[in-house]
Parts: sequence; C-alpha cells; structure tokens
Amino acid sequence: MKFLLFGVRDLIDIALVTIIIYNILKLFKGTRTIYIIIGLLAVVGLSVISTFFNLKGVIWLLSAFSRYGLLALIVIFQPEIRKGLAVIGTGPFLGEKRKIGISEIQEIERAVRQMVQRGLGGIIVIEKSMRLEDLISESGVRIHATLSTPLIVSIFLPDGPLHDGAIIIRGNHIIGARVILPLSQVGLIESGLGTRHRAALGITEQSDCLAIVISEERRSVRIAKKGVLSESLTFDNIRRYLEEILIKEP
Repeated sequence: MKFLLFGVRDLIDIALVTIIIYNILKLFKGTRTIYIIIGLLAVVGLSVISTFFNLKGVIWLLSAFSRYGLLALIVIFQPEIRKGLAVIGTGPFLGEKRKIGISEIQEIERAVRQMVQRGLGGIIVIEKSMRLEDLISESGVRIHATLSTPLIVSIFLPDGPLHDGAIIIRGNHIIGARVILPLSQVGLIESGLGTRHRAALGITEQSDCLAIVISEERRSVRIAKKGVLSESLTFDNIRRYLEEILIKEP
C-alpha cells in the first residue's frame, strides 16, 4: 500500500522539519517565549485529540480562537519575528562572521578595568554576525577608528561629546559611538538596575551581539548576551568570559 511506503522524500521532509523546530527552540532558549511555544504546542495537541474524539465543544472553542490567534501571535511575537528574520539573514550562507581576536579582547578588558577604576560608566557593544548599521545611522555617530584602550576610555569621559549612549565594535574597529540602544521588552529587570542595563538587554534581545555594561555608581561590570544579564564580573574573569563567548563559541 502506497501510504505505508517510506522514501527519500519523506526522510528529507522529516529532517527539514526537525531542523526548523530545533532552530526555533534554540532561538528562544532562555527567554519567556519558550513557554508560549509550549502552550501553543499544547493547543495543537488538544486540537488533534478533540478532532479524533469529535469533541464538538472543544472544536468550536479552538475554531473561535484560531480566527484571531494569528493576529495575536504576530503582535506578541513581533520582537522575536524580527530577530528570527535577522538570524536567517545572517545564516551560514548569507551571514559574514566578524570575530575579534585575543588582542582586541585584551584592549577591551584593559579599557573596562580603567573605566571601573576611574568611576566611568558606559556600554560597549560587540558585533558578531548581525550588523548594527541601522542603529548607528538612526541615533549614533559613525566613526572608523582602530580599537584601543585609550580611545574607548576617552570616549566615555563625562566631558566628551560622545560619552552618552553606547559604542559599537566590529572586529578591530570602533564603528559607532553615542548610539542609543532599544530598551528591553521583557518588562521585569533586577531591582537596582537602570536604563543602561535595560538597553544592554534590549540590543541583545534583537541581535546576536554582546553588550558590556560598566556602572559608575556600582563600579561593576556585567555582560548581556541573548537577552540575559550575567552576574557582576571581577577583573580576573572578564577576559576569560569574553574569550569564551567571542572566540570559542561558533
């Protein structure tokens, strides 16, 4: 019987569906969105069961939900949809990797150390695959300067014209300064943390970059990645943390 035959096309179909589901779950891992996805899967499962047992009341309820569900999902998942499309655009065939090296990480670590010691605050954003050109064009100042410790520190001096906002690093260059970052859409944030930390979370929710937050009040350093903020880091583990994320990770 034909419907029992299993061919190469079916194998490819199953493999592609598995890859798509895996990457969707990987994209939302560590965020509250994963719980929404689990809830949607539960609704799909309930729909299958209700159809199989002909549960007319449940079928009617799910049918009413589906009429407006798509629009609701688009609104709810707007940040994730934007992020997902950006990830597709920076895939292995379309994306361009711009990893920085050990020497650049050392320059950043020394700059962070000096900023903490001098009581300076700021956000250092490090690009990975996704370009942040639009943020620079909309709110920042475009520059193209070789990455160095003195330059980073001088940018964040209170009397400097570029100290507000964030700087953006691509490879071994600082490409933007005074960049205003989008604030986090999560809503809840650890008490005592302000706009600077929310901005670092926001940009990492929308791209695959890394954001280093230096707080002048607390004289602390935290790193945001994929919408998650690290604990306060010591000078001993800042460089190790950056190397782990920027060099060892694919």
